Amino acid sequence: MKIFCILAASAALLAPRADGAPRPNILLIVSEDNGPELGCYGDPFARTPNLDRLAAEGVRFERAYVAQAGCSQSRASYLTGLYPHQHGQIGLATWGFRLYREDTPNIVRSLKEAGYRTGIIGKLHVNPATAFPFDFAEIPNANFARKNLGDYAKHAKAFIAAGDAPFLLSVNYPDAHAPWLRQADGLPKSPQTGADVKVMPYMGIDPPAMREMIADHYNCMSRLDSLIGDLLALLDRTGKANNTLVIYLGDHGADMLRGKRTCYEGGVRVPLIIRWPGQARPQVRRELVSTIDLMPTLLAAAGVAPVPGLPGLPLQPLLAGEPVKWRTHLFTEYHTHGSLNYFPQRTARNDRYKLIENLLPGSVNPDYHLTLGKLQAEVRQHGPKGALDLAATIANAAPDVRTAYATMRQPPRYELYDLKTDPHEFRNLAGATEHAARLAELARALDDWRRETRDPLLNPAILERLTAEVTAVTSKTSGKQLVWSYPDYFFGREPVKTDSPSKGKRKKNR
Repeated sequence: MKIFCILAASAALLAPRADGAPRPNILLIVSEDNGPELGCYGDPFARTPNLDRLAAEGVRFERAYVAQAGCSQSRASYLTGLYPHQHGQIGLATWGFRLYREDTPNIVRSLKEAGYRTGIIGKLHVNPATAFPFDFAEIPNANFARKNLGDYAKHAKAFIAAGDAPFLLSVNYPDAHAPWLRQADGLPKSPQTGADVKVMPYMGIDPPAMREMIADHYNCMSRLDSLIGDLLALLDRTGKANNTLVIYLGDHGADMLRGKRTCYEGGVRVPLIIRWPGQARPQVRRELVSTIDLMPTLLAAAGVAPVPGLPGLPLQPLLAGEPVKWRTHLFTEYHTHGSLNYFPQRTARNDRYKLIENLLPGSVNPDYHLTLGKLQAEVRQHGPKGALDLAATIANAAPDVRTAYATMRQPPRYELYDLKTDPHEFRNLAGATEHAARLAELARALDDWRRETRDPLLNPAILERLTAEVTAVTSKTSGKQLVWSYPDYFFGREPVKTDSPSKGKRKKNR
């Protein structure tokens, strides 16, 4: 194992920030494919004592959101402090999607240049990987087979102990990504079964035949909690915990109906917990926060000059419990995952209401049937074959739920939800006369944000060309092999043409 080691840290590397405060170590812990299914967020079925303890010792953000509910897209956003339409990673790295520019400022490069040791354990999942100059890297694959899970803590211990300069360590766990394994490496010691859980309420259905699969999602969360507990325990043993800023977040919501790959709350709302001894007062915050806020927060914590033009806000005033004028609107988006589930969307929410703008209104969202089929297969693996027909279950659900699924399958231009009275977004209010003013206000806020952040899809010709480019790719192999053209034409580096797909090898739709 190759360990980055500083044998004699220079005075510059160990120097405090300009304000005299010591520069903290930073431990960034990321889980896969889970929303706030934790005990500290009030989930009655979660068994997460270590994360619950971390929340009690730090700040739990009740309303935290990712920029896009996809692995690569979300990770690129918290690492750069930008929205996907700003940084370019609008789809999965495994399909060849990438940042517009390798020299886009990011947390890793900024802290490394400031003298931090930088390490990653687990997957990065952003292209190009060379944009993130980690000194130390272990377990570079996703490890969805959950092999040798004790290695995460072992490698973390080696890195943390390798030098005295402040460090940034990103630890990325495979849970709770599918496949949802009941046990791995003996964890959890006492797995839950379908008799112990119910389906997440944002799905609107709760067939008993689905609960074994849901139980195994919770078993993944329990296993994740145990591994994070091991990581935090070793941090304590190193003696560096008191000067370590610990951040835990999920990269997006669970891979369930109305979760991952959507702009619904089940997809974009995530757990976010920050513990920073002496700096963050234990509390629960209800402000609207985004993972794009992490880069300005970490740069400020390290005493590093801010990157100009970042749309996020440093979280320090919230961590300290200070009065602060905070954002009134929060924004998320969606483009695609691979290419088979392309369906661009933009959203804005305020304290109570949320607007989703579908950029291809009236079209069938291809991910609807893809997710239904995927989960139908998962249900069969976790229970008796033929025990559940998800399509029939939805067809027999409550009227609001049936309508919500029909809207998800083929949405209109706008969806408007009252998150106070309808937190799981089953009743679209966009057509109601009494809500016209609210829709108009959020639509204006959304349009202003899109213009301020230079959203290329405001240009109908660019939207048309992106649609042609992405939907022409019909397999991961062809997507990974081609060189996507959107990083060039999104911002006018070549004339926009809508009569031909972008260059590269591709299969035609049939």
